[in-house]
Amino acid sequence: MKILSIDALQLPSGNNGASSRGAWSPVLVRINTDEGISGWGEAGLAYGKGWRAGLGMIQDFAEQIIGMDPMKTEEIWETIFRKTFWGMGGGTVVSAAMSAIDIALMDIKGKALKVPVYELLGGKTNDNIRAYASQIQFGWGSEIKKQTLETPEEYAEVTKACIAEGYDAVKVDPIIVPGASNEVWNIRGPLQNKVIDTVYDRVEAIRLAGGDDLDIIIEMHGNTDTVAAIQIAKALEPLRIFYYEEPTHSLNVENFVEIKKKTDIPIAAGERIYTRQGYRPFFEKRVLDVAQPDLCLCGGLTEAKKICDMAWTYDTQVQIHVCGSPISKAAALQIEASIPNFLIHEHHQRALNPVNRATCIYDYQPVNGRYVIPDLPGIGQEPTEECISKANVFTVAKYLPYMK
Repeated sequence: MKILSIDALQLPSGNNGASSRGAWSPVLVRINTDEGISGWGEAGLAYGKGWRAGLGMIQDFAEQIIGMDPMKTEEIWETIFRKTFWGMGGGTVVSAAMSAIDIALMDIKGKALKVPVYELLGGKTNDNIRAYASQIQFGWGSEIKKQTLETPEEYAEVTKACIAEGYDAVKVDPIIVPGASNEVWNIRGPLQNKVIDTVYDRVEAIRLAGGDDLDIIIEMHGNTDTVAAIQIAKALEPLRIFYYEEPTHSLNVENFVEIKKKTDIPIAAGERIYTRQGYRPFFEKRVLDVAQPDLCLCGGLTEAKKICDMAWTYDTQVQIHVCGSPISKAAALQIEASIPNFLIHEHHQRALNPVNRATCIYDYQPVNGRYVIPDLPGIGQEPTEECISKANVFTVAKYLPYMK
């Protein structure tokens, strides 16, 4: 089998309005072979700024691997890493393109062998997958009437809505939304008392609405600095937080060391940490209790499995970061099925958007807060023909002269 061509696609999807973080623009890759099998993958750049760069990087890397055997996933990963010059530089866009290609290759391999990807990763160790409702500060449901929540009463209400759907865990960023409309507040420390009090009141409302059995994950999105992260942790400790995600940015592991010293709340991070090399210092410093690799950013399924195995040696649990099209969700479910240190699945508020859900053939949604793992060959997901017909598609289908 050989790779004949590679398509980079930018999908039409929900939430396309421009914002400071960018439109919702999922970036997919389709790898086509001479045996008629195609595989699908995704670059984790659906949000924020960077999807155009992802489209270009996929095309650049595609030039390097046209004609190779798609079953040789390790060789292709090393080829991109070693022979594209920037593969060894890493970074968000480079790793996202590598990830998309690797996921598509694993999809091909599963389809060729007629098995789900989880069989290629060691077989199923989990089937009934616990999920949490993610980013409830933006509301919950397929039709969001108010885009951001402000008052404790609103946080209590959305918590009850999640529990009514069967979730026993939620994730919230309680600091990203100012305390009142049009208010400007500083979220890097030292924090004003009103900021700390507002955050506490919101999370306390979630705790009271959800009761003692609800697990609450606190998300900072890396927006707080070390001082602010410690202040928020100390304030929230009495509310028994499940874990504390991205309390600061991941560019300086020593900041995590400082935060870890000052709180008993378990620490999580990983969506902006790429490859084994990126995770190494975080594991060696013992600052991550929960690793959160994004399959569409960390290097793909091949690399994510190695990261999860590294995490296992440090008694670190894994929650795959999932925020993309249904392709990313399907791939996440496959690796979550196979790893023994799986903790919980992220079901993002964006995954409820009807337009986003309609982009792919299968609409995998949790029932009573839990997933059953799909058993279709490959990752078990691909876009609809209608979605593909509306996508912007860029195709690489031949060697270039300098590649001889």
